[in-house]
Parts: sequence; C-alpha cells; structure tokens
Amino acid sequence: MNAAIIFLILTVLMLTGMPVSISLGLTVLTFLFGFTDVPLESVALKLFTGIEKFEIMAIPFFILAGNFLTHGGVAKRMINFATAMVGHWHGGLGLGGVLACALFAAVSGSSPATVVAIGSILLPAMVKAGFPNRFGAGVITTSGALGILIPPSIVMVMYSVATNTSVGALFMAGVVPGLVLAAVLGGVTFWRARKFGYPRLPKATWGERWVAFRKSAWGLFLIIVVMGGIYTGMFTPTEAAAMSAVYAFVVAVFIYKDMSLKDVPKVLLNSANMSAMLLYIITNAVLFSFIMTNENIPQALADWMLSNGMGVITFLLAVNVILLLAGNFMEPSSIMLIFAPILFPVAMKLGIDPVHFGIIMVVNMEVGMCHPPVGLNLYVASGITKMGITELTVAVWPWLLAMLGFLVVVTYWPGLSLWFPRWLGML
Repeated sequence: MNAAIIFLILTVLMLTGMPVSISLGLTVLTFLFGFTDVPLESVALKLFTGIEKFEIMAIPFFILAGNFLTHGGVAKRMINFATAMVGHWHGGLGLGGVLACALFAAVSGSSPATVVAIGSILLPAMVKAGFPNRFGAGVITTSGALGILIPPSIVMVMYSVATNTSVGALFMAGVVPGLVLAAVLGGVTFWRARKFGYPRLPKATWGERWVAFRKSAWGLFLIIVVMGGIYTGMFTPTEAAAMSAVYAFVVAVFIYKDMSLKDVPKVLLNSANMSAMLLYIITNAVLFSFIMTNENIPQALADWMLSNGMGVITFLLAVNVILLLAGNFMEPSSIMLIFAPILFPVAMKLGIDPVHFGIIMVVNMEVGMCHPPVGLNLYVASGITKMGITELTVAVWPWLLAMLGFLVVVTYWPGLSLWFPRWLGML
C-alpha cells in the first residue's frame, strides 16, 4: 500500500512537468510528513551519510575533464586519426565517426559530451562529402551513447553510489561490451553505406596515419592514464577522475593551445552547474532510497517475485522492459538512482552478479538516450543537425534495433561483461 502511495505521488508530480530531482524530493517530504512517524533527525543523518561517499567526488572531476576536452581540439584530432584508419572502407566518414565516438567516450565519460564534440565537427563534413543528413545523424546519435558504457562513465559512478558496487570493477566490465557495441554500430554503418553506395575516402598512407596518431596522442594517452592507473592500483577511480581533469586542462591549454587561460573560468562554471544538478539529483535519490528501504519495499518485491517462481530469465526481461519504459520519460542519472536501489536487492537474491547487473542497467540507459520522447542524445543531435525529433527518430532506427539486439546478448551472457575484470583479478 505504501509503495503505491509513494509512486502515485511521484507520478503526479512528474506529470505536472516538474523536474525529476524536485519531484523526488517533494515525494519524500510528502510521504514523511503525511504517512510515517520517521523522526526527521534520522532523515537528516541518512542524507548526510548517504552523500558522504568518496566515489561521488569522481563525478565533478570527470565532468570537468570532459568539458576541457570538448572545448579543446582533442575531438578534432581524434576524428582525423579515426578517419585515417577506417575512412577508405564503405561509409568512411561514418565509420570514422563510430571509432572517434568510442575513443572520445574513453576520455569523457558522458554521452551528450561525445555527441557534441564529435557531431559538431563530423556531421557538417559528412553532409559536404555527400552523405544524407539522416545517415550522419543516425551514426552520431547512437555512437555517442558509447560515452556511458566505455569507461570512465559517470552513470557507472551513479550505480556504484546507489549499490556500493566497486567502481573499478564496473569500469573494467564496461570495456569489452563497449568495444563489442562499437563494432556492432560500425557494422550497421558499413552495411547501410555499402547498400546505398555512400562515398569512401581515399586510403591514407601509413605515414599519414602516423602523423594523425601523433597529433591525437596526447588526448589518447588520457585513456592509458585513467585505465592503467586504476588497473595497476596506482590510484582509485576517484583519484583517476581528478588526474584526468588536471591532465585535460594541461593538454587543452598548454599543449594543444586550443583554449586560452581566459576560457578556463567559463569551463569551470559550466562544469560546476552540471555537477550541482547531478549532485542535487543524487541527494534527493538518497532520500527516496531511504524511504523505500524504511518501508521494506525492495525486500517485499524480492519475496513476492521469488514466491511466484520468477527466475533469473524472467526477472532480467522484466528489468529491461521497466528500464526501457522509464527511458521514455526520464534521463539516465535519475533512472539509475531511483531504480537501482529497488531492483538491486532482488537481483542479489536471485544470485545475479552485481557488476553484471550494473552493465545491464547502463546498456538500458544507452538505448534510452537514443529514443523519444526524452532521449538526451536526440535533443543534442537535433541542435547540431537542425532536424526535428520525429525525423531523427526515423534516422536512428537501424542502429537502435542493433542496440536492442546487443542488450539481449549482454543481459543473458554474463561472461561478456565479467570476463575482463575476472581476468584482471578484480572479481
């Protein structure tokens, strides 16, 4: 009964058009004052201890690093390197876009940042080369979603905060699925380009490839700094985030010199605004999670599912349906922080690995970012391409179908996610 009241209040508030974070906070306060006897002191204590987590500090640092790289010329150099490597294949610039998105994802941790950085440079070039606007929009909108699967990933940090799962293990678990999804999206791009006879670039010489690599090396080295540092135990994921922010600042301002010191305060302010928004969502989600746990809702859900004979296969199917539906109305960070505390205890009772479950949730977030009405990547791509959301939705469907197929594989093949962290000895 209490669960119904909580979700009814939340749904009504969200239907008014109120932001999800504020809806969460008001739901918690309404339920606390109207339907429980929980002392406010315990709520305040839970709020303080809930956000007093070292992992949360990684979020503003990864955002800052992504903003330095987006405003600097790192993306352009990565695109040049990617097109030099694969531009001579069918759909050259499109394949270069997929590879560039995968590379940029490995340094930014954000899907919208990847779409902006790669799309704003590559889409005009694709149209100029003779590609249809829809083709370019489909490639960049879906490939940009790699930003939250290929580590470092802000959404993975959110999952870690919500479930106390190792961030390092999550990052390593995202590597293989991220590369496989990049290959799948590249395959769709190649197939459609070959089918419709889209243009190819002249084959680059190994000398030209070396020059392109050398120019992009400072940006690419950040991947080694973050992943290598975490794997060797040199620093934690949070310390890796701080390192990446400092490194991105030095590369953008002093090495590539695409930014002047006068531009730095603007980047800092943008990063602070985005961080504050996410931290506000986290704060309210912590309170929401406290209410759910206090009312024993996740445990009751787990007991109900198990008593009705629901197994792992049916549960994971239900999880995918719930998260894909939630993706129609909410953005990834809100979905992760609301649903992870509810679904996670059920997954643990069914014996599902917490890291594997995290990757399933992240892939669902990726799909949600590419379909209407609230797909963040669609809105970002719409701003770049000047296309309407309906037209963009039609443009992305071949890649979106491939992503749904990939989601099924990730869901029911745990080894795809867990092989690499096990091999590294992190599980």
